[in-house]
Amino acid sequence: MRKVCIIYTGGTIGMVPTEKGYAPEKGALNKELSSLKDLSAVDMPEWDLVELDPLLDSSNITYRDWNKMGQEIASRYDDYDGFVVLHGTDTMAYTASALSFMLENLGKPVILTGSQIPLCQLRSDGKDNLITSMLIAADSVVPEVCLYFGNKLLRGNRSYKSSADRLIAFSSPNYPSLASAGIEITYNYNLILKKPDPEERPFRLTEMRRTSIGVIKLHPGIHFDVFAPIVTKNLEGLVIEAFGTGNMPNYDEELPYVIRQAIENGTVVVVGTQCAQGKVRLGTYDVSSQLVDAGVVSAGNMTTEAIVTKLAYLLSLGLSRQEIHELMEGDLRGEMDDRM
Repeated sequence: MRKVCIIYTGGTIGMVPTEKGYAPEKGALNKELSSLKDLSAVDMPEWDLVELDPLLDSSNITYRDWNKMGQEIASRYDDYDGFVVLHGTDTMAYTASALSFMLENLGKPVILTGSQIPLCQLRSDGKDNLITSMLIAADSVVPEVCLYFGNKLLRGNRSYKSSADRLIAFSSPNYPSLASAGIEITYNYNLILKKPDPEERPFRLTEMRRTSIGVIKLHPGIHFDVFAPIVTKNLEGLVIEAFGTGNMPNYDEELPYVIRQAIENGTVVVVGTQCAQGKVRLGTYDVSSQLVDAGVVSAGNMTTEAIVTKLAYLLSLGLSRQEIHELMEGDLRGEMDDRM
């Protein structure tokens, strides 16, 4: 009999109505799951529920919570065929990206899901998201950290939240879905990462440490000096959400002071794009050529969620700046795979 571990971190799917709006309540999700007859159907895997304490609104998630989730998975890794992590939607893509790097040599499915409407409500999308995620986790077809929502299974570090109010809340504009759920669950086998040989590459958890990373989103007429106070020697990483293929203004025909100062301080500077689809190509236009000369890192077609969490992961490894540069520009967990 296949067996799945459900890890509930908080989020809308298990919330209940209160005087101050929806909020997580200890034990409420377990009662709700126990009342769902579908979870005891013959085709469903056996399951156990692990409820984190405290339960969190996903807006409050930090690296400590990623470590806690990773520890819960690692400590039970040999006991289950797969894992389902129930999580709030606001930062679900960040957590999926973070776990994809932290859970090294993963050989089992770890599926993040949740809902836009609480499971206790009549029109909740949580029931289908949960049941299908459990079936995918039990199948053991996808040895990756994934995000399932609205009938699509996405690579976790390729997803981002694209809608605040639609039931299809997540998108993966730079990589196709790994599976789709209709009458049957159909896997795109050629897009799924290969399962590592546990003898040669055993599973392990690498925990995150507290890192200092800043994110600047460019806009026309931006005054870079506003950000000067954050660019100190304590800033370990700086992510620039640039225009188009990595372009940025150079009003004085030179790099903005904050970027020059960050590079001189030894900060790892990574340039991504504000566009949902496409990739950074530094040097394609004159306005980005100075970035190449300065030695910034191109994020390729990674999401901002993947850039931030990958950078935090690499910084946690204690690598040199040059090693981080090389690994940021390389594909570790399918976060930069170009197949479309």
